[in-house]
Amino acid sequence: MCKNLTALVFIFLFVVHVSSAARLKDITVIEGNRDNQLVGYGLVVGLAGKGDSKLGYTIQSLSNTLKRFGLNIPLPDIKTENVAAVMITADLGPFSKEGARLDVTVSSLGDADTLQGGVLLQTPLLGADNTVYAVAQGPVVVGGFFSGSGGEGGATVQKNHPTVGMIAGGAIVERRINTSIVDNNAINLLLLNPDFTSAVRLSDAVNRLYPGSSMAKDLGTVNVQIPESFIGQEVNFIAAISDIDVVPDMTAKVIINERTGTIVATHNVRISTVAVSYGSLTISIASNQNVSQPLPFSETGDTEVTSSTETSVDEQIGGFKIVQDFPTIERLTAALNTLGVSTREMISIFQSIKSAGSLQAELVIN
Repeated sequence: MCKNLTALVFIFLFVVHVSSAARLKDITVIEGNRDNQLVGYGLVVGLAGKGDSKLGYTIQSLSNTLKRFGLNIPLPDIKTENVAAVMITADLGPFSKEGARLDVTVSSLGDADTLQGGVLLQTPLLGADNTVYAVAQGPVVVGGFFSGSGGEGGATVQKNHPTVGMIAGGAIVERRINTSIVDNNAINLLLLNPDFTSAVRLSDAVNRLYPGSSMAKDLGTVNVQIPESFIGQEVNFIAAISDIDVVPDMTAKVIINERTGTIVATHNVRISTVAVSYGSLTISIASNQNVSQPLPFSETGDTEVTSSTETSVDEQIGGFKIVQDFPTIERLTAALNTLGVSTREMISIFQSIKSAGSLQAELVIN
């Protein structure tokens, strides 16, 4: 076995046999209770010479901004070293009212070196319907820095991504988005991980508290009728059912990331009887350089460099084992670990077991 392979880090998620219950609010969302994405285009100023170069759209944007204040500057005279064109993004919550604050992300659009120390000028944020829902402005906070002159003979230092920043509470909501989560005195609960068994369990859990109020419509939707005692108090009813404990089910999956050597599996993976053989062959080829010189006091001959090649073969004795006493993934993995199987070989074994039809789970390879 190659020593480098045995040094690979194996990360495996061990899952408990008894599934833990989760709160209803943690595994579902209410239909209609969703965020809306906002986007805007603006300018960040005050960048101390680290802004955009002579980019046409930055110059035009700065010119348009100055015209709003009665300044008509010819385009060739406009300098943009302290200015950066940026895109602003934010999420507007479903029940955000006028005057509420939103966090915004500011990202450089041009070739500015950094947004550190810059201030975003007032920028409208639009929704998908091209309507202004919020206005953003304020100092940009960057989780990194950029310094140095760069260029020929210069040195620069950069940490993280200085061309992306945040403004906490930097946007003010100007228009609310009408949100409705109740339809005909009923709400729809949408499962974050759709599953038929989970939907039925959730419906049964609600019916135990409010008999006859809930029904699973499909693998991802559970309809809940609001009882008469909660009519007009829908928020109280939603709060009452949000803490109900539900044991969600999940499909059997083995997820493999070959780039990082990571294997993650759910607890309900089962393996049928299968035989596994393992072993490895390592071939090493080394090239050496030698010097050949004539004998001492010899009047003939030249000093020359010669090459030689050494080849070695290291083959590990393979093992052949029938896997029939390991119905669960964790027991199989423990058995393979005791046999000295590396992570890379374990990934190949799982793929082969799946090809043989003995891995009773979905195999996902990233």
